[in-house]
Amino acid sequence: MSKKTLKINNKSDKPNNIVLKEHELIEKSISFENKLPPFMKDYFIYLKGSVAVSTRSAYLEDICFFCDYIINETDISSAQSTEEITLEEFNNIKARDVNLFLGDYCPRYYRDRNNTTLIYENNNRALARKKSSISTLFKFLYRNEQLDNNITDGFNPIKLPKPQPDAIKRLDIDEVARMLDSVESGQGLTDKELIYWEKTKLRDKAILALFVTYGLRLNELRELNISSFNFSRGEFKIYRKRGKEVLMPINKTCEYVVKDYIYNERPNSELLNEEVKDALFLSLQKKRLTPKSIRQLVKKYTSICMNTSRENGYSPHKLRATAATSLIQSGFSIYDVKTLLDHDNVTTTQLYAAHKKNIKRDIVNNFEWIDENNDDLEEIDENNDDL
Repeated sequence: MSKKTLKINNKSDKPNNIVLKEHELIEKSISFENKLPPFMKDYFIYLKGSVAVSTRSAYLEDICFFCDYIINETDISSAQSTEEITLEEFNNIKARDVNLFLGDYCPRYYRDRNNTTLIYENNNRALARKKSSISTLFKFLYRNEQLDNNITDGFNPIKLPKPQPDAIKRLDIDEVARMLDSVESGQGLTDKELIYWEKTKLRDKAILALFVTYGLRLNELRELNISSFNFSRGEFKIYRKRGKEVLMPINKTCEYVVKDYIYNERPNSELLNEEVKDALFLSLQKKRLTPKSIRQLVKKYTSICMNTSRENGYSPHKLRATAATSLIQSGFSIYDVKTLLDHDNVTTTQLYAAHKKNIKRDIVNNFEWIDENNDDLEEIDENNDDL
């Protein structure tokens, strides 16, 4: 049976690529729901209205994984497939069962695929997400009077490493300058890389400039369209996590590099397929850039400015950290930076503030109570040399 063509009838303000991305996540969520027991239907409805589509998909994937564990690794259920698990069997699950899943099974498990045994490992951050997914399910089923007890209070805590400001990886301001020089001149690239650079240098420069100026997330940059920019108003539109639509002012540097790319390197929209006519950043195959290709691009140029191997280059998220620390070092408050970067909590932004050098000296040197000049100070020093 041939696959049906998907046609978007978009009557919202969102561009088609954002609508399509959300549709794919919704379809993924529905596929997970179809694998889960019918008694969870009310929970599925709850997720639709309470969390972002990406979070909904992630929660359902974790719950499918947990139900698969219940069937294959325990004697709690006699079901042959996850959708056959009964409410009565779910009611027999104890906090200890969940703790064994999170603490003993998930950190390292194995799967046999085509005569190969694959080893999967989860760090504490991944385990904490699985715990959160399972907790929301059990809390909801208890509130919904489907389970007799709320077992989530018995879940073991999962300790997450406290972020250390000194461990935050980012580029220094002079490294940013070298990175932008490299993409403009091609210096540091291999002969093979130079062949592609000749065709993509304006695109790459625009991408890097937007990353280090606005601290955009990878998908926020990837989903940009030509129609996202209103140069006459000096602004452009991005779509944040949870579908938030945000207008950003555009500075002269970013306006220049984006226009330079659009007018002098990007293929004419009339020559493109309908689905990418409006896409801003395109590959040489005339498709919207993939997350992988953007990561490789950033790794390449950051490795050059840091004089390290391509494998040790930075990810786009490190350029987000670079934007944050650079803004704070330039004198902007953490609240200003929090607003620009869309942090949920100012404590996240405070981590970047720790990178501001000589902050105590900067504060006291710019906060003088008495207006005395250096000559007066030198005279005092000379009169008290023997102190």
